[in-house]
Amino acid sequence: MASLTRYTPFDETFDDLFKGFFVRPMSLDNQHTMQQVRMDVSEDDGAYVVRAEIPGVKKEDINVTIEGNQVAITAEVKHDREEKKGEKVLRSERFYGKVYRAFSLAQDVDETGAQAKYSDGVLDLRLPKKTVESAKKLTIQ
Repeated sequence: MASLTRYTPFDETFDDLFKGFFVRPMSLDNQHTMQQVRMDVSEDDGAYVVRAEIPGVKKEDINVTIEGNQVAITAEVKHDREEKKGEKVLRSERFYGKVYRAFSLAQDVDETGAQAKYSDGVLDLRLPKKTVESAKKLTIQ
């Protein structure tokens, strides 16, 4: 007579399949991972004010484009780091990449009056609103 064995789906092979699945990769130095541009957008009567945090980037590597009510911020991130002890290089790291953030505003922006300032890793934008032309009333003759 044949002997019966009980099937258990959670045996060792199943455990091996998910081993390390829920573990996130870890970076030794979090300065090299820039995930996104963090920003605050506020509004007053005449303009939108944007404060975007882009640390560790030169102002020459930041581009801001405005098309109507669409605003896009692009920055090229470059980090080089090398640690030496004596003549041996113990650790050498490089990180190159682009970060991009785009958003829409409720009203069109007047590109000619827009201002941008970058200092201490913070990009400040002042985006004046385009004046909305009121509807012209025609007189009927």
